[in-house]
Amino acid sequence: MLGDTLVARLSESRDTFAEVAKSRNLRVIASLLRPAVRGYVLQRGKQPDGRTDIDCAAPAHFDWKYRRDREDLARLYTQAKQSQWDADVVLDWTTPVVLDDPNRPLIDPALFPLANYPPFQRLTPAEKTRQYTALVSWLLSQFLHGEQGALFAACQVTQAVGWLDGKLYGATQAMDEGRHIEVFHRYIDQKLHNLYEVNDNLYTVIDALMTDARWDMKFLGMQILIEGLALGAFGALRGVTPEPLLRKMLEYVMRDEARHVAFGVLALQRHYKYELQAQELREREDWCFEMCVLLRNRFLAHEVYDEFWAHKMSRSEWNSLAMSAPFMQIFRRRMFKRIVPNLKRIGLLSDRIRPAYAEYGLLDFEHEKAAPELTGDDLVRDSEHPG
Repeated sequence: MLGDTLVARLSESRDTFAEVAKSRNLRVIASLLRPAVRGYVLQRGKQPDGRTDIDCAAPAHFDWKYRRDREDLARLYTQAKQSQWDADVVLDWTTPVVLDDPNRPLIDPALFPLANYPPFQRLTPAEKTRQYTALVSWLLSQFLHGEQGALFAACQVTQAVGWLDGKLYGATQAMDEGRHIEVFHRYIDQKLHNLYEVNDNLYTVIDALMTDARWDMKFLGMQILIEGLALGAFGALRGVTPEPLLRKMLEYVMRDEARHVAFGVLALQRHYKYELQAQELREREDWCFEMCVLLRNRFLAHEVYDEFWAHKMSRSEWNSLAMSAPFMQIFRRRMFKRIVPNLKRIGLLSDRIRPAYAEYGLLDFEHEKAAPELTGDDLVRDSEHPG
């Protein structure tokens, strides 16, 4: 019985396994194989007791002379200190959030993945509203799970980097991530009352980051890719929800995330330009592409499909509808709008890898604005226009 279940899970994930081998870089594929098996086949992120242990091999770098020789990171640290916020003070948690009123959905109904699907259109207004709310709960649950991964990665990065200014800033990011866990969990627990399990795509990404001992890969995966994705995803959701508490919460979180992305760019630009060999850069380029494929598939909302539609349509049909839905297209565009320019800025968008990104339509964003120097206010304003 267990064997049949594992085979079924492997079959369900065959398209993803095929996609993440497109780089044909055996070192990269091998590094992602074990996290993929743990995530998709064994589903380690969905244990009965809701707990997962991941073995991490991350060295700790001590500097007993406490050199302060990175002025760019020192400025970022200063801004981070001055930008700390208290969720109990800046957010009004007494704001009521209505979940069952068809006239006040949490997102624009036209953007729901099944908005044009005839069986969905035949549902009652109450049933449709329930699914709108479920999608928002699912999105925020994945944001919450991602923030827990970001907290642990920030702690690993802080212990591993060789510059004291980077360690000081990393300490502020750990505080940021803890605060993000607080607010997302509080909103889900107090307002939505529906926490979804971690998505298999997201778990696989987190597993791959946590188990890689190289400090720069943690920067690359978390600061550039996941945090860059978070900026786009938060901005897209903020742009399509009228709910005031959620909009305000996302605004504050986005300001923090903008600094986190800038931290990754500042840390990796010099390292990749002066300290790595061509083969090492090639591996990182291919690794980023494979991770982008996983992140692109992160928002297929299979958990929502399992809850409401698994008995009425195939997963492949759901995937097709989700990939073409306006809201999901917004999410994919927004996440890569920040990721691709930053990959180019740190030197990981060479002519060799460009065709791979072009196949997914992602080169459209290479000339967009890269990471902000210090603030995220422009990203908050930009989120008002998420298309």
